[in-house]
Amino acid sequence: MLGILTRACARIEAGSPVDPAHLDAAVEFIRVFADKCHHGKEEDLLFPAMVAAGVPDQGGPIGVMKAEHTRGRELVRKAAAALPGLKRKDRAAAADFVAQARGYAALLGPHIDKEDFILYPMADRLLAKSVQAGLSKEFERVEDEIIGGGSHERFHRLLDDLEAAYPPA
Repeated sequence: MLGILTRACARIEAGSPVDPAHLDAAVEFIRVFADKCHHGKEEDLLFPAMVAAGVPDQGGPIGVMKAEHTRGRELVRKAAAALPGLKRKDRAAAADFVAQARGYAALLGPHIDKEDFILYPMADRLLAKSVQAGLSKEFERVEDEIIGGGSHERFHRLLDDLEAAYPPA
């Protein structure tokens, strides 16, 4: 989604047409799939398990991740707030959307690297296999009960559709 969002921003900046429904869908994807589902599972389940295993809640990897989640939510909130103006062809709103969306992509790219190369390996080392198995079941519960059954698949189809509309160069 970060690549799709970046390519959509490039089109907006070039004055090329972008379907506003695609931008709405991208914001929904970020809010529901990336934030509510992914970041929610980290904040509500993984981080407390890591704190129980001795990782400090403030500062260090968990504190950094939480701060970046908060910053990401603010960028997405501002991007979403610019969408009505962008739809009215307001150039300032379009520029604001692009700035917020690009800021989000710039934040989340390195954030994902920190998860993959620091946070998750740390959790894998620190958390007992039984704790990891319990977390895995809770992650599935979140997807079914909180996000909604089939949402994961629906968002993957959305990614495929948007990738076709905004292909890499």
